[in-house]
Amino acid sequence: MRIILAPMEGLVDSPIRESLTQVGGIDRCVTEFIRVTHGMLPPRIFYKFAPELHNESLTRAGVPVAVQLLGSDAAQVALHGARAAELGAPQVDINFGCPAKTVNKHKGGAVLLKEPELLYQITNAVRQAVPAHVPVTAKMRLGYEDRSMGVACGQALEAAGAAEIVIHARSKVDGYKPPAYWEDVALVREAVSTHVIANGDIWTVADYWRCREVSGCDDVMIGRGLISRPDLAAQIKASQRGETLPAMTWLEAVELVGDYGRALQGHLEDKYVTGRVKQWLNYLRRGFAEAEAVWPEARKIREVAPILACLASVNTKRRAA
Repeated sequence: MRIILAPMEGLVDSPIRESLTQVGGIDRCVTEFIRVTHGMLPPRIFYKFAPELHNESLTRAGVPVAVQLLGSDAAQVALHGARAAELGAPQVDINFGCPAKTVNKHKGGAVLLKEPELLYQITNAVRQAVPAHVPVTAKMRLGYEDRSMGVACGQALEAAGAAEIVIHARSKVDGYKPPAYWEDVALVREAVSTHVIANGDIWTVADYWRCREVSGCDDVMIGRGLISRPDLAAQIKASQRGETLPAMTWLEAVELVGDYGRALQGHLEDKYVTGRVKQWLNYLRRGFAEAEAVWPEARKIREVAPILACLASVNTKRRAA
């Protein structure tokens, strides 16, 4: 009954993986996708997206990190899969789920779900190129225009040798609009022998149990739910044991985000640091009612020092109260 941190492009970077795996409950992480086009990317690009490769592909909390690739040229993706394995990746994942227009326009991500044969070719090529002991896995949606291609795509990935398939329970056109169609994930799971992992709309412990019941999947991948409630995975693990944990406090969440912002300094330009900190704060509005009091001021800030000062003031006020 594993919980996997989803690879949210533009947000779930190495510092967030470090923060969330320290909180606990996460069994595996996946990097943001490395875009494969033409020509071999140098090792520094792999290390940029997966600095954990310098630490046996583990976060400091000891959680393994898979390297995710995105592309449509089977030979090129295979070469990059082999390079990722050479650099120490314990798992090579292929992105067939990204719904971003720019990515799809350049024939990457979810648009490939229109062509199950191409999914097969890419995944099979990676499987042939990567050492047998390194699992090759895939993340997909239930289809592009609609959810009718889920089974065909799942079967193509199974035939190609995918060790696991993560399925976001929507089509590309569905985007992230509720609901998540966990029952359609169940249809794919029943049609393949490959291990299937459910993803989409797990915001609470109760959502986790409903997803398991409807999808029939023991394992889940969580993205936005863990950004909104950093202790969600730990809470789920406690519920699996029949236990309850004290909920993370708003003060603890703010300290986590502040530490994240400081960790980003020196690695990104200030405007990107501020943007990522505000992204996380925005998600916390769903998990913590107290975030609403901070957001109107924080959202206007464009520099790192003021955003960190804003977070520090929350800590000071809460402690004084």
